[in-house]
Amino acid sequence: MNITEEPTHLVIYTDGGARGNPGPAGIGAVFYLEDEAGKRLELEILKEYIGEQTNNFAEYTALIKALQRASEIGKKVVLCYLDSELVVKQLNGLYKVREESLKPLVSEIFILTHKFTNVSFTHVHREKNVLADKLVNQAIDEAVGKV
Repeated sequence: MNITEEPTHLVIYTDGGARGNPGPAGIGAVFYLEDEAGKRLELEILKEYIGEQTNNFAEYTALIKALQRASEIGKKVVLCYLDSELVVKQLNGLYKVREESLKPLVSEIFILTHKFTNVSFTHVHREKNVLADKLVNQAIDEAVGKV
């Protein structure tokens, strides 16, 4: 699909997961440029094995890595889509972050948001986040040798 207008913002789908919780964990992200008409062009993907972690740690780490990359891409409006309703509600201030090990990750995300004019965090159902989920599993499989 071609974008007909100048891309105005960056759309990112992120996911993180662990097998065992905690267990072998990975992250995935898919980056799209989007224009005002809503047409998207896939820009790049990111996948990484992050060692033994929890699901929530992986979810937050995926978002951190994606926002770091987004700042290098240079768009000032970033729309983030995650399938973790808990993480989205925590980032949007609807739930408190009670887990001490996650608080520094949340702080890092908020520091990263200052690099943009506007950042949003939106929950999507898992079936809308298939590619990022696939990248998580690929990262874990490649790291633990189950390719």
